Amino acid sequence: MNRPNRTPRRLCLLLALLLGILPGCRSAAPSRGADGIRVGVALYQQNDTFIATIVSSLEAAAREREADEGLKITLNITDGRGSQATQNEQIDRFLSTGYDVICVNLVDRTAAAVIVDKAKSAGIPLIFFNREPVREDIMRWDKVYYVGAEAGKSGVMQGELVAEAYRADPEALDRSGDGVLQYVMLEGEPGHQDSLLRTEYSIKAVTSANVTTEKLANDTANWNRGQAASRMSQWIDQFGGRIEVVFANNDDMALGALDACRAAGVEPLPFVVGIDATPPACESLRAGELRGSVYNDSPGQAKAILDLSVALATGRSPSEAVSFREEKYVWLPYHKVTPETLDEVVPPAE
Repeated sequence: MNRPNRTPRRLCLLLALLLGILPGCRSAAPSRGADGIRVGVALYQQNDTFIATIVSSLEAAAREREADEGLKITLNITDGRGSQATQNEQIDRFLSTGYDVICVNLVDRTAAAVIVDKAKSAGIPLIFFNREPVREDIMRWDKVYYVGAEAGKSGVMQGELVAEAYRADPEALDRSGDGVLQYVMLEGEPGHQDSLLRTEYSIKAVTSANVTTEKLANDTANWNRGQAASRMSQWIDQFGGRIEVVFANNDDMALGALDACRAAGVEPLPFVVGIDATPPACESLRAGELRGSVYNDSPGQAKAILDLSVALATGRSPSEAVSFREEKYVWLPYHKVTPETLDEVVPPAE
């Protein structure tokens, strides 16, 4: 008696198993983040002092989170070196290799829309930080967020530092005794929202305190200490001892102004104020050279970036991980810093 040929049926069953089409034979896909998460971090420029403090705080927060929860967190940090084209290529690699979350410190805030659309197509959540895109770009997709601090408020606080010091001791700032504070302004990048807002609101805060000011000069120094020193050297040659106050949109530029003053032998130093309270700026505050800064909470921003990234990568509710404003924005507060209040306001470096 001939036995029926079962080979075709066995082949069909095997093929069905391989394709996962038999009921109950499909294996469950691992949940997102089950084996660790990968976070791509694209920086506008890593040698920016404030950005470097965020990066070091982010790395420290990731190590602490790994130790506490046993969750593997891989941070891939890239440096755009001031080129949006370079940063776009770096973000494209994060997208093509399927990172869980991408965090972007934009070179050019006008490039955000293209990045958002690409991330949306890939289904990869996006967190912008420190350099705020326009609201319309943040609202292009429900998985786009921003972490930072409100630039206008830092300008107000910087102006208040000058006004408070003037009220406490007018002669210490108004060395000419003419009842007017002569100042120069070192600005960040042309057209950058932080630069524009800090410049505008710092002076408004001084004049709102009924302090009369006179602008001697202003120029951009692109957040850079060396460029600021060069601008300040030119102004010292032009105005000499008439410069009573130096406003700088960030600490690196404030320190550059002090470099130029020391090189030129300027005594006494003008009243120089910055923004960020970076570690080098804190050293200058302790030395009594930098007279004020505004603490920009880099550890707080880093923690918010990491907490939000982990929530998004593991499918948890973002609103349970961070405190949002308008469901999209995480704002960290600023704090005024003087040599006297430094140790109270700025946490010691780790």
